[in-house]
Amino acid sequence: MLNSVAVIGSGSWGTALAVLLANKGNNVKLWSFLKEETDELIKFKENKRYMTGVILPYNVDCSSDLEYCLKDCEFVISAVPSKGVRGTAKEMAKYLDVKKQVVVSVSKGLDAETYMRLSEVIREEIKGVKMAVLSGPSHAEEVARHMPTTNVVAADSMEIAEKVQDLFMYQNFRVYINNDMAGVEYGGSLKNVIALCAGIIDGLGLGDNAKAALMTRGMTEIARLGTAMGAKLETFFGLTGMGDLIVTCTSMHSRNRRAGILIGQGKTAQQAIEEVKMVVEGVPAAVAGYKLSQKMGIEMPITEQAYKVLFENKSVKEAILGLMSRQRCHEIEETIFYKQ
Repeated sequence: MLNSVAVIGSGSWGTALAVLLANKGNNVKLWSFLKEETDELIKFKENKRYMTGVILPYNVDCSSDLEYCLKDCEFVISAVPSKGVRGTAKEMAKYLDVKKQVVVSVSKGLDAETYMRLSEVIREEIKGVKMAVLSGPSHAEEVARHMPTTNVVAADSMEIAEKVQDLFMYQNFRVYINNDMAGVEYGGSLKNVIALCAGIIDGLGLGDNAKAALMTRGMTEIARLGTAMGAKLETFFGLTGMGDLIVTCTSMHSRNRRAGILIGQGKTAQQAIEEVKMVVEGVPAAVAGYKLSQKMGIEMPITEQAYKVLFENKSVKEAILGLMSRQRCHEIEETIFYKQ
């Protein structure tokens, strides 16, 4: 059964999902915030800024008219960067039919001001909306080029989750479902902080041992905070937790890792972001993670050091020394999580 889908946000991930859904035969409208971006997409049938070499299928209709894109669509894919989610949702609320349309959040981040999950932000702006989230180890560049990828959908109900699962399932895109929206979103957002740190380790040339330790202890931090916020522990050891952490910490497709490499090589966070030329979600996620850990009384030493490097001018060498010289402790006792 074919669907009408609006993809809101024409960055790399929005473009990749528009291509995927269109290749399945769905009618897809791809919305850009800027009219000049839409004009380029229509002219070249290619996203030259974020997805060079991937031709948009004929059934991708590009527009900067939000009302037009949302009209009569069964599924709305929210793919804007975290900082734009609230404003875009507020505009979407004017045109959405919450009884008939399902919004699927595919962005990975937390709200920069309230530290809310992005699905919570959308719910706050669109009253009564039916929500789902899609996340997992999925670089846009590979999805757009039909490379095998697996993701997870979590939703308000299993019925909605299965509908979204059917929407996205394709030859090279396998989708699982679960009922832990909080875990899926916290894993997808907080792993960006650890990926930024993994890049710093690479930029400093500190080797594989350090990165393995960082990733392992980083996942401990993510799960510790996530479970305190109501997520399920097992989610963090699945695709949207450990799976996403692995791919983001090890691939040059990862903008967070690339930014971290530049910081490790001596550039400031702002210089690194400017050189990457894409949104680096690990930077605002470091703020959200650190502030939430302080509020909840949760120990997150890696996230804390990342925050101090990014926002308090602490040197990366001092941060690493601080982590390595922490008071001795028992690994299993330090990995105790909050019970539901």
